[in-house]
Amino acid sequence: MDHTEQALRERGERFREMHRGPGAFVVANAWDAGTARLLAGLGFAALATTSAGLAHSLGHRDGAGLVSREQTLGNAAAIAAATDLPVSADLENGFADSPEEVARTVREAAGTGIVGGSIEDTTADPDAPIHEFGLAVERVRAAAEAARALPFPFTLTARAENFLYGRPDLEDTVRRLRAFEEAGADVLFAPGLPDADAVRTVCAAVERPVNVLAAGAAAQMSVAELGDLGARRVSLGSGLSRSALTAALAAAREVAEHGTFARIAEASSNPEIHRLL
Repeated sequence: MDHTEQALRERGERFREMHRGPGAFVVANAWDAGTARLLAGLGFAALATTSAGLAHSLGHRDGAGLVSREQTLGNAAAIAAATDLPVSADLENGFADSPEEVARTVREAAGTGIVGGSIEDTTADPDAPIHEFGLAVERVRAAAEAARALPFPFTLTARAENFLYGRPDLEDTVRRLRAFEEAGADVLFAPGLPDADAVRTVCAAVERPVNVLAAGAAAQMSVAELGDLGARRVSLGSGLSRSALTAALAAAREVAEHGTFARIAEASSNPEIHRLL
């Protein structure tokens, strides 16, 4: 696919316009070029990468710190090249602590054909998993400045990860998201919010669009319901890749434990994969 400046500008503008509503839209997370094409064929308007999906495809657990910046950007490039849809990349914690290196990650990511990316406030240190507030804000500010300097619209998402790391502090999460907004983030994201009230609180606390992860309590709601709570974007995270692995595991277990192939036969008779690829 075309990654010229003109094409990136068009995709970037299209992606940014989606966040203006009305209602919420879904950004579907692909983990390779093939899944990107399948999702595009189903009519999704935008794609994202998934750090967990990539890690699993490489034989790693998510969050183990074993997937490099180079591997992540290579995966983003393959997904961006597979379709003409806007793609936002899961850039994890920017693969660095310092604001300068986080900015470098954004600049390098912009060379892969993506038109958006997310930066987490995580440290990769299990004993202190969330960056101190001031540094977290400076990291987002550096990422936003790098994004603004690009020759095409790049939608920066800033993530407050408290609820994924055993810190269910909604007040601090809101404080961080407000500060990230002030620092220049285009989209705010707090994965793992526990219920509809928390989603509503976060969405009401900021002016810029909020992304909600379709997991936990949010996965029990519809896209329309999340939109009614104030969400502008819904991401699937690792949900699709985990669903695929779950199905593969069930089929393989049937063979290993029973010597039968019913699940494999069922999948082999599905023509939709060939049609969409």
